[in-house]
Amino acid sequence: MNDITKFSVKDLNLFYGNFQALKNINMEIMKGQITAFIGPSGCGKSTFLKTINRMNDLIETVKITGNITMDGEDIYKDMDAIALRTRVGMVFQQPNPFPMSIYDNVAYGPRIHGIRKKNVLDEIVEKSLRQAAIWDEVKDKLKKSALAVSGGQQQRICIARTLAIQPEVILMDEPTSALDPISTLKIEDLATELKEFYTIIIVTHNMQQAGRISDKTAFFLSGEVIEYGDTEQIFNKPKNKKTEDYITGRFG
Repeated sequence: MNDITKFSVKDLNLFYGNFQALKNINMEIMKGQITAFIGPSGCGKSTFLKTINRMNDLIETVKITGNITMDGEDIYKDMDAIALRTRVGMVFQQPNPFPMSIYDNVAYGPRIHGIRKKNVLDEIVEKSLRQAAIWDEVKDKLKKSALAVSGGQQQRICIARTLAIQPEVILMDEPTSALDPISTLKIEDLATELKEFYTIIIVTHNMQQAGRISDKTAFFLSGEVIEYGDTEQIFNKPKNKKTEDYITGRFG
């Protein structure tokens, strides 16, 4: 395991109007690891995830204080939001392929970045679908609509679409909550393979999932990080009573 910090979060607060959704978050997120955010609904996990690629910028009433640096650069002060989102890809809770062919879904990002040559696009599409562990299932259907395959396959096509722009970080917001158990395991196996090349942050309601795949886990409650550490320690020897109560199912 490497110990290079990818993101450093200092004194982060986020307000929607007068409501404070995140309270004084301080955290180091490591490169080449899977970091899981767990906690009950409405505790700030997804809100925090969205601050990492500035998706919250799109909401008018949001005010953010404190800072987040990525490789030492402040993502709010030193970086353009669109450039940041190229480096920090996002996979959402519901599979959301575009209503176009599988090929065009994956080629979408590279085309926006000016790649036009068919042989180059072909290569990117194949590589991304292979990395997303779905090439063998769809290689004969690339011209078919991405909406014509199963939910689990759609989610892996969305992951391939994210990989096609070669991000450094992949944010996953409950990527398996809409999927069946077999598709869920495929996505988990995939995440474990991808961390060799990417830094992955996953929001999950599924504690077993966090336990299975993540290196580090943060437990959120009411907008605060109650405890953050190695996943094994958080699950087996939590230091905070609230973490222990959540993990043992006493609440949440």
